[in-house]
Amino acid sequence: MSIGVELIGTYEAQWGEGPIWHDNRLLYVDIEGHKVVQFDPGSGSEDIIDVGERVGTVVPRARGGLVIAGDNGFAFLDSNTGSVSPIADPEPDKKPDNRFNDGKCDPAGRFWAGTISTVKKTGDAALYMLDAEGGVHLRFPNVTNSNGLCWSKDTRTFYYIDTPSKKVRAFDFDNSNGEISNERTAIDTQRINSSPDGMAIDENENLWIAFCRGSAVVCFDPNSGKELERVDLPVSGVTACAFGGPDLKTLYITTGRFPNQDEPDAGRLFVAEPGVAGLPSFSYAG
Repeated sequence: MSIGVELIGTYEAQWGEGPIWHDNRLLYVDIEGHKVVQFDPGSGSEDIIDVGERVGTVVPRARGGLVIAGDNGFAFLDSNTGSVSPIADPEPDKKPDNRFNDGKCDPAGRFWAGTISTVKKTGDAALYMLDAEGGVHLRFPNVTNSNGLCWSKDTRTFYYIDTPSKKVRAFDFDNSNGEISNERTAIDTQRINSSPDGMAIDENENLWIAFCRGSAVVCFDPNSGKELERVDLPVSGVTACAFGGPDLKTLYITTGRFPNQDEPDAGRLFVAEPGVAGLPSFSYAG
Protein backbone atom coordinates (compact mmCIF):
# COMPACT_ATOMS: atom_id res chain seq x y z
CA MET A 1 0.00 0.00 0.00
CA SER A 2 1.30 3.43 -0.94
CA ILE A 3 1.92 6.05 1.75
CA GLY A 4 -0.25 9.14 1.20
CA VAL A 5 1.04 12.67 0.57
CA GLU A 6 -0.20 16.21 1.16
CA LEU A 7 0.80 19.59 -0.23
CA ILE A 8 2.50 22.03 2.12
CA GLY A 9 3.67 25.59 1.67
CA THR A 10 2.75 27.85 -1.24
CA TYR A 11 5.98 28.27 -3.21
CA GLU A 12 5.96 26.88 -6.78
CA ALA A 13 9.49 25.98 -7.84
CA GLN A 14 10.66 25.63 -11.38
CA TRP A 15 12.87 22.78 -10.21
CA GLY A 16 12.81 22.10 -6.46
CA GLU A 17 15.70 20.06 -5.06
CA GLY A 18 18.03 19.43 -2.13
CA PRO A 19 15.76 19.51 0.96
CA ILE A 20 17.46 19.50 4.37
CA TRP A 21 15.99 19.95 7.86
CA HIS A 22 17.77 22.42 10.13
CA ASP A 23 16.76 24.50 13.14
CA ASN A 24 13.03 23.70 12.83
CA ARG A 25 12.95 24.74 9.18
CA LEU A 26 13.23 23.02 5.83
CA LEU A 27 15.87 24.43 3.50
CA TYR A 28 15.70 23.61 -0.20
CA VAL A 29 16.60 25.09 -3.58
CA ASP A 30 14.83 26.04 -6.77
CA ILE A 31 17.64 25.30 -9.20
CA GLU A 32 16.26 26.97 -12.31
CA GLY A 33 14.60 29.73 -10.30
CA HIS A 34 17.97 30.63 -8.71
CA LYS A 35 16.36 30.55 -5.26
CA VAL A 36 17.05 29.19 -1.79
CA VAL A 37 13.83 28.62 0.16
CA GLN A 38 13.64 28.57 3.97
CA PHE A 39 10.29 27.07 4.94
CA ASP A 40 8.96 27.19 8.51
CA PRO A 41 6.14 24.62 8.78
CA GLY A 42 5.12 26.05 12.18
CA SER A 43 4.27 29.50 10.88
CA GLY A 44 3.95 28.66 7.20
CA SER A 45 6.46 31.39 6.31
CA GLU A 46 8.69 31.00 3.27
CA ASP A 47 11.81 33.17 3.18
CA ILE A 48 13.10 33.18 -0.37
CA ILE A 49 16.61 34.28 -1.37
CA ASP A 50 17.53 34.94 -5.00
CA VAL A 51 21.20 33.94 -5.34
CA GLY A 52 21.60 35.10 -8.94
CA GLU A 53 22.62 31.75 -10.44
CA ARG A 54 21.43 28.18 -10.67
CA VAL A 55 21.90 26.66 -7.24
CA GLY A 56 22.02 22.88 -6.87
CA THR A 57 22.26 22.47 -3.12
CA VAL A 58 22.23 24.31 0.20
CA VAL A 59 23.44 23.33 3.68
CA PRO A 60 23.56 25.19 7.01
CA ARG A 61 26.85 26.53 8.34
CA ALA A 62 27.71 25.76 11.98
CA ARG A 63 28.76 29.36 12.71
CA GLY A 64 25.63 30.80 11.08
CA GLY A 65 24.38 31.40 7.57
CA LEU A 66 24.32 28.93 4.71
CA VAL A 67 26.62 27.36 2.14
CA ILE A 68 25.56 26.72 -1.45
CA ALA A 69 26.97 25.12 -4.58
CA GLY A 70 25.76 26.08 -8.03
CA ASP A 71 26.89 27.46 -11.38
CA ASN A 72 30.03 29.02 -9.91
CA GLY A 73 31.15 26.48 -7.35
CA PHE A 74 30.96 26.62 -3.57
CA ALA A 75 29.96 29.84 -1.80
CA PHE A 76 28.82 31.22 1.53
CA LEU A 77 25.30 32.69 1.57
CA ASP A 78 24.26 35.28 4.16
CA SER A 79 20.69 34.25 4.95
CA ASN A 80 19.86 37.75 6.24
CA THR A 81 21.24 39.92 3.43
CA GLY A 82 21.33 37.44 0.55
CA SER A 83 24.96 38.25 -0.21
CA VAL A 84 27.03 35.49 -1.82
CA SER A 85 30.76 35.08 -1.06
CA PRO A 86 32.67 32.63 -3.30
CA ILE A 87 34.77 29.90 -1.71
CA ALA A 88 36.11 27.76 -4.56
CA ASP A 89 35.15 26.39 -7.98
CA PRO A 90 36.80 23.10 -9.00
CA GLU A 91 35.41 23.32 -12.54
CA PRO A 92 35.91 26.92 -13.70
CA ASP A 93 36.11 27.84 -17.42
CA LYS A 94 37.22 24.36 -18.48
CA LYS A 95 33.69 22.90 -18.10
CA PRO A 96 31.14 25.60 -18.98
CA ASP A 97 28.31 23.08 -19.46
CA ASN A 98 28.59 21.76 -15.90
CA ARG A 99 26.98 23.02 -12.70
CA PHE A 100 26.75 21.73 -9.16
CA ASN A 101 23.79 19.55 -8.24
CA ASP A 102 22.86 17.68 -5.05
CA GLY A 103 24.98 17.79 -1.88
CA LYS A 104 25.11 17.23 1.90
CA CYS A 105 27.53 17.53 4.80
CA ASP A 106 29.16 14.43 6.23
CA PRO A 107 29.14 13.72 9.99
CA ALA A 108 32.42 15.63 10.44
CA GLY A 109 31.02 18.75 8.77
CA ARG A 110 32.65 18.52 5.34
CA PHE A 111 30.40 19.56 2.44
CA TRP A 112 30.04 16.97 -0.35
CA ALA A 113 28.49 18.05 -3.65
CA GLY A 114 28.74 16.82 -7.20
CA THR A 115 28.39 18.30 -10.64
CA ILE A 116 26.13 17.49 -13.55
CA SER A 117 26.79 17.72 -17.26
CA THR A 118 23.84 19.76 -18.51
CA VAL A 119 24.54 18.47 -22.05
CA LYS A 120 24.69 14.88 -20.73
CA LYS A 121 28.35 14.35 -21.63
CA THR A 122 29.05 10.94 -20.15
CA GLY A 123 31.69 10.92 -17.43
CA ASP A 124 32.36 14.67 -17.55
CA ALA A 125 31.14 15.46 -14.01
CA ALA A 126 32.45 14.51 -10.58
CA LEU A 127 31.81 14.38 -6.84
CA TYR A 128 33.78 16.83 -4.67
CA MET A 129 34.34 17.43 -0.97
CA LEU A 130 34.79 20.89 0.58
CA ASP A 131 36.78 20.59 3.80
CA ALA A 132 36.44 22.86 6.83
CA GLU A 133 39.44 24.95 5.71
CA GLY A 134 37.88 25.68 2.31
CA GLY A 135 39.93 23.19 0.33
CA VAL A 136 38.21 21.22 -2.43
CA HIS A 137 39.01 17.54 -2.98
CA LEU A 138 37.97 15.27 -5.85
CA ARG A 139 36.26 12.25 -4.36
CA PHE A 140 34.69 10.37 -7.28
CA PRO A 141 35.36 11.18 -10.96
CA ASN A 142 33.76 10.22 -14.27
CA VAL A 143 30.10 10.67 -13.39
CA THR A 144 27.40 12.31 -15.51
CA ASN A 145 24.67 13.48 -13.12
CA SER A 146 25.83 13.53 -9.50
CA ASN A 147 22.81 13.16 -7.26
CA GLY A 148 21.64 11.66 -3.94
CA LEU A 149 24.08 10.94 -1.12
CA CYS A 150 23.95 10.00 2.56
CA TRP A 151 25.84 8.25 5.35
CA SER A 152 25.01 5.31 7.61
CA LYS A 153 24.32 5.85 11.30
CA ASP A 154 27.75 4.52 12.32
CA THR A 155 29.41 6.75 9.62
CA ARG A 156 31.17 3.74 8.12
CA THR A 157 29.19 3.58 4.87
CA PHE A 158 28.65 6.27 2.26
CA TYR A 159 25.85 5.91 -0.32
CA TYR A 160 25.89 7.74 -3.64
CA ILE A 161 23.84 8.02 -6.85
CA ASP A 162 25.10 8.93 -10.32
CA THR A 163 21.65 9.04 -11.91
CA PRO A 164 22.34 7.53 -15.38
CA SER A 165 23.95 4.48 -13.76
CA LYS A 166 20.55 3.70 -12.20
CA LYS A 167 22.20 2.29 -9.11
CA VAL A 168 23.11 3.27 -5.58
CA ARG A 169 26.79 2.82 -4.92
CA ALA A 170 28.09 2.06 -1.44
CA PHE A 171 31.60 2.84 -0.19
CA ASP A 172 33.50 2.29 3.01
CA PHE A 173 33.81 5.72 4.63
CA ASP A 174 36.55 7.03 6.91
CA ASN A 175 35.03 9.85 8.94
CA SER A 176 38.45 10.96 10.20
CA ASN A 177 39.61 12.13 6.78
CA GLY A 178 36.68 11.81 4.37
CA GLU A 179 38.25 9.04 2.29
CA ILE A 180 36.02 6.54 0.46
CA SER A 181 36.99 3.04 -0.69
CA ASN A 182 35.67 -0.41 -1.60
CA GLU A 183 33.07 0.70 -4.17
CA ARG A 184 30.14 -1.68 -4.63
CA THR A 185 26.50 -1.69 -5.75
CA ALA A 186 23.97 -1.53 -2.91
CA ILE A 187 20.79 -1.14 -4.99
CA ASP A 188 20.24 -1.63 -8.72
CA THR A 189 17.14 0.20 -10.04
CA GLN A 190 17.40 -0.86 -13.69
CA ARG A 191 13.97 -2.49 -13.50
CA ILE A 192 12.31 0.83 -12.58
CA ASN A 193 11.42 2.92 -15.62
CA SER A 194 12.55 6.25 -14.16
CA SER A 195 15.66 7.93 -12.78
CA PRO A 196 16.96 7.70 -9.19
CA ASP A 197 17.50 11.24 -7.92
CA GLY A 198 17.77 12.59 -4.35
CA MET A 199 18.02 10.27 -1.35
CA ALA A 200 17.50 10.16 2.43
CA ILE A 201 18.26 7.57 5.10
CA ASP A 202 16.07 6.55 8.03
CA GLU A 203 16.76 5.34 11.57
CA ASN A 204 16.64 1.72 10.37
CA GLU A 205 19.26 2.60 7.74
CA ASN A 206 16.91 2.06 4.84
CA LEU A 207 17.23 4.40 1.86
CA TRP A 208 14.40 6.57 0.54
CA ILE A 209 14.99 7.46 -3.10
CA ALA A 210 13.10 9.99 -5.24
CA PHE A 211 12.45 8.77 -8.78
CA CYS A 212 12.32 11.54 -11.35
CA ARG A 213 9.75 10.83 -14.07
CA GLY A 214 8.61 8.04 -11.77
CA SER A 215 6.09 9.93 -9.59
CA ALA A 216 7.34 8.22 -6.45
CA VAL A 217 9.72 7.99 -3.54
CA VAL A 218 10.70 4.36 -2.90
CA CYS A 219 12.24 2.91 0.27
CA PHE A 220 14.85 0.17 -0.13
CA ASP A 221 16.82 -2.08 2.18
CA PRO A 222 20.43 -1.44 1.04
CA ASN A 223 21.54 -4.83 2.33
CA SER A 224 19.12 -6.87 0.22
CA GLY A 225 18.09 -4.34 -2.42
CA LYS A 226 14.46 -5.14 -1.62
CA GLU A 227 11.74 -2.51 -2.04
CA LEU A 228 10.01 -1.94 1.32
CA GLU A 229 7.71 1.08 0.98
CA ARG A 230 6.44 3.47 -1.67
CA VAL A 231 5.16 7.04 -1.65
CA ASP A 232 3.22 7.86 -4.84
CA LEU A 233 2.87 11.49 -5.92
CA PRO A 234 0.58 13.25 -8.44
CA VAL A 235 3.53 14.73 -10.36
CA SER A 236 6.26 13.15 -12.46
CA GLY A 237 9.18 15.38 -11.51
CA VAL A 238 9.89 13.94 -8.05
CA THR A 239 13.39 15.14 -7.22
CA ALA A 240 14.48 14.62 -3.60
CA CYS A 241 13.35 13.93 -0.04
CA ALA A 242 14.43 14.64 3.53
CA PHE A 243 13.19 13.73 6.99
CA GLY A 244 12.18 16.66 9.18
CA GLY A 245 9.87 17.87 11.90
CA PRO A 246 10.56 17.87 15.67
CA ASP A 247 10.89 14.08 15.72
CA LEU A 248 12.28 13.70 12.16
CA LYS A 249 9.24 11.61 11.24
CA THR A 250 7.89 13.79 8.43
CA LEU A 251 9.19 13.12 4.93
CA TYR A 252 9.46 16.32 2.88
CA ILE A 253 9.52 15.82 -0.90
CA THR A 254 10.58 18.38 -3.51
CA THR A 255 9.36 18.36 -7.11
CA GLY A 256 9.99 20.12 -10.41
CA ARG A 257 8.04 21.18 -13.48
CA PHE A 258 8.68 19.69 -16.89
CA PRO A 259 7.80 21.92 -19.86
CA ASN A 260 4.50 21.24 -21.60
CA GLN A 261 3.19 18.89 -18.92
CA ASP A 262 -0.24 19.50 -17.42
CA GLU A 263 0.51 18.87 -13.75
CA PRO A 264 -0.96 21.63 -11.57
CA ASP A 265 1.01 20.67 -8.47
CA ALA A 266 4.40 20.22 -10.16
CA GLY A 267 7.08 22.26 -8.42
CA ARG A 268 5.27 22.17 -5.09
CA LEU A 269 6.50 20.78 -1.78
CA PHE A 270 4.83 17.62 -0.45
CA VAL A 271 4.86 15.83 2.91
CA ALA A 272 4.27 12.22 3.92
CA GLU A 273 4.20 10.40 7.25
CA PRO A 274 6.02 7.10 6.63
CA GLY A 275 5.97 5.93 10.26
CA VAL A 276 9.73 5.99 10.71
CA ALA A 277 12.21 8.69 11.71
CA GLY A 278 15.16 9.85 9.67
CA LEU A 279 18.73 10.51 10.73
CA PRO A 280 19.70 14.11 11.55
CA SER A 281 21.46 16.32 9.02
CA PHE A 282 24.88 17.94 9.54
CA SER A 283 26.17 21.49 9.15
CA TYR A 284 29.29 22.72 7.38
CA ALA A 285 32.08 23.07 9.93
CA GLY A 286 34.09 25.77 8.12
